[in-house]
This record gives sequence, structure tokens and C-alpha cells, in this order.
Amino acid sequence: MKVLLFGNDAHKLKNKAIKAGLEVVEEKSTPVWLDKPDVVVSFGGDGTFLQAEAVFPYIPKIILKNSRICKLCIKTTPEKAFLALKNKKYKVEKLPKIEVIYGKEKLVAVNDIVVHNKDPRHGMRYKVWIDGGQVNTEIIGDGVVVATPLGSSGYYRSITDSIFETGLGLAFNNSTEQSDHMVLNENRIIEIEITRGPVHVFADNQTKYLVVEEGERIKIKKHKTPTKIIRMI
Repeated sequence: MKVLLFGNDAHKLKNKAIKAGLEVVEEKSTPVWLDKPDVVVSFGGDGTFLQAEAVFPYIPKIILKNSRICKLCIKTTPEKAFLALKNKKYKVEKLPKIEVIYGKEKLVAVNDIVVHNKDPRHGMRYKVWIDGGQVNTEIIGDGVVVATPLGSSGYYRSITDSIFETGLGLAFNNSTEQSDHMVLNENRIIEIEITRGPVHVFADNQTKYLVVEEGERIKIKKHKTPTKIIRMI
């Protein structure tokens, strides 16, 4: 089995992976498209995993802890994890992702899409449609969070004080009028029109973001492929 080690300290795992009988693919020296790994080893915390998923979106990830905060990390040592990979003693869990589309641009997220006012001195004004039907009238606030079940324990929870297990979560951040948060079927399509902007749109912790101008719309929906996380058996 070929593995790619990902994270600031991932090089520390190389000898352990080789000792377990795994072949280590070097990210910098070997183009992934020429020597594609079977598994990406994310060595860090939850943020490291999100970065790994953004760079290698279609390859299963095993998440090993090298950070104080890592809710997704498997609870075992790297040595035991590598032996499990070698002996195929694992299962692959598929979790939904979401995407935001703005013109020809697109961002994909594991946790959440965040739409936020660019200038914190001024509220963002916007309208929301779900499957073509408008929700409320114009909303004024600091923005919107659309989360997956995996991401519902993050920013979404800080706004709504709740989490969910299936579907898409739609949370209105600090709106001036009462706007009830929603948990929608995962196949619903959310459209947001910016009536006062511009606004910034973020996907997880990615450095790339979108700038959406006043009068423009974005579309948020389920992504066609899930994230794949390896769990020990």
C-alpha cells in the first residue's frame, strides 16, 4: 500500500510507516498524478485534515493526532494504525461535502461554507432562496453559515447552540430580525443574493476565498463526491 504523509511534522512518521511495510510517496519529489497514494496520512489536528482534503480530495484519509485538538483523530498509535493499513484491518466511512458556486468559481468544504460581511462596520444585506422559494424577505446581519453534519459542531453550533446528524444546516449569523435556523434535506439547493456588499465566502480553513459583489448570487449544495475517512476495525 502506498501512503502519503501530510502535515508539518509528518516526516517524523516515515520510518514507522516503512517499518510497517508501507510504501511512502513523497509529496514534493513525486507528483501524485504519477504515483498516486492509496491513503493520505493526516498528521496534526482537525485543521490539518481539512487542508489534506482540500489538496487530495478523492483519496481516503487516516487522521493521526499531533495537536491538542483533534476530534476526528483515531485513538491509537501511528505504529498500530500503519499495521492496520498494511493488514487491511479498517473500514472507509463516507461523509458528505458541500460546495459553493459563484459564476465559474467553486469552493468545496467538508465542514462549512461561511458567507460574511467584508466590512464589519456594516451589516450584510441578503436574500435566501431554497429550491427556488424565497425565505423571509431581506435579511440584515453578519452573514450565513451552511454546514454539513460533520461541521455542525463548529461555527454552526456557536450560532445555533445545536448540532445535527443528517442534512444541511443553515444558520443566520447575528441577524437584526428573528430568522429561524434550519436543517434541510441534503439535496436541497440554497441560493443567496447579496443586496448590500461586497461579501467574502469561505470554505473550511482554505486560504482561497470568494469576493461576491452586490447584486450577485451564489449557490450552495451537496458536492457530488464525499470525503473518505479511514476508521479502525
